[in-house]
Amino acid sequence: MSPGERRARGGTGRVPLNRALSKLGIASRAEATRLIAEGRVDVDGRTLRDPETPVVPERISVAIDGQPRTRAAWRLLLLNKPRGVVTTRRDERGRQTVFDLVETGGEGHLVAVGRLDLATSGLLLLTTDTRLADWLTDPVNAVPRVYTVSVRGEVGDEALARLTTGVDADGGSLAADDVQVRKRSGRETHLVVRLREGRNREIRRLFEAIGHEVTKLRRVSFGGLTLGTLAPGQWREIDRDELAAAIPGCLS
Repeated sequence: MSPGERRARGGTGRVPLNRALSKLGIASRAEATRLIAEGRVDVDGRTLRDPETPVVPERISVAIDGQPRTRAAWRLLLLNKPRGVVTTRRDERGRQTVFDLVETGGEGHLVAVGRLDLATSGLLLLTTDTRLADWLTDPVNAVPRVYTVSVRGEVGDEALARLTTGVDADGGSLAADDVQVRKRSGRETHLVVRLREGRNREIRRLFEAIGHEVTKLRRVSFGGLTLGTLAPGQWREIDRDELAAAIPGCLS
């Protein structure tokens, strides 16, 4: 825990300023840290330069470069992320990002709910509600994610069983919640895999542990939300009612 977070625990609802700006949907935590350090952020009329200054997000007035900023409007977008697009706001190599694909209309700062790596396509959620993003990605809440997977070679029954009983990968244990084979041959195997945590490169690491390279990976659902007819690069808005029905408890 950082010094700012330890200080923030001293009062109810107090969090470091950089996190507060993120929670308000004004800027990502990294961007907020930079803006604060550059002296561009005023809180209640006073310029603050310490990103870890404890504040209560709901009780502060914020201005950036002298312009008042308010809590971002609540938004949740469902994007069909194409392969080859990165899940970052900016890319030092100039690659297209998921934020290049969505139109924010100036309505607030979106954050990605978890990540899909460069070579993975499919369902990605983006929201202005960082508390919702934290809830959806918290392993405690075990929100299921379903993927279609293609791997090199034929995955035999014994190897298939290991995917759900657990494998050792990079010094840790990984396991899928459920795995179903759609088609297999000596050349390749097509599967549907369900996870409830979504750790970094989890599916790729699972199959590497049983000796099979993933050649295609696509997320098709997150909780009860699905891609539907969205083409790669397309997105749509999700309202609170649809979200509550698809992932019960996430808005409580």
